[in-house]
Amino acid sequence: MKRITLLFVASLFVGATSFAGERIANVSGNAWNWSVSAGRLTNYLELNSNQYDEVSTACEYFSDKLLQAARSKDEASRSALVRKAVWGNLKLMKSALSEQQYRKYVTLLNLTLHNKGLDVYLD
Repeated sequence: MKRITLLFVASLFVGATSFAGERIANVSGNAWNWSVSAGRLTNYLELNSNQYDEVSTACEYFSDKLLQAARSKDEASRSALVRKAVWGNLKLMKSALSEQQYRKYVTLLNLTLHNKGLDVYLD
């Protein structure tokens, strides 16, 4: 019985540490690869043609700002640049989208940032 308990605790420990390691690697590695599928975003937000152009421009701006943040050497400045990029993107999207579309976009952005591990930068 002790062996089974010990085996269970050891497997739980290994699983937890590997999960934490993946999250840390994600923050420093591929979290900065930011590509937006405009077609999928158009379908999800139900954009019209005028909105599509504005949203596409805002997404390009956001991608550029995130890459600029990724190149930053200092952790504090990286955090500030990510925060500035997110707020800039939200400001552009708010002017381009209706209130309902904007709510859906904010939910999607929060989920995506959390999944990429960038929520650590958004206190």
